[in-house]
Amino acid sequence: MASYFSTDWANMTTHDWAGLIITVGVFFGMAITFYLALRPSKREEMEKQKYKILEDD
Repeated sequence: MASYFSTDWANMTTHDWAGLIITVGVFFGMAITFYLALRPSKREEMEKQKYKILEDD
């Protein structure tokens, strides 16, 4: 099982590294964005805008 999930870091190509960096960057970017948007201190502000898209202005 360990050999199945092992990674040969020395044989990774430039495309492999680019994909890894982009994937990790997007993951952390989304995690930070969700934290900033959904933190408890912003709950009241988010509740005010909860049905904004359904309102007909």
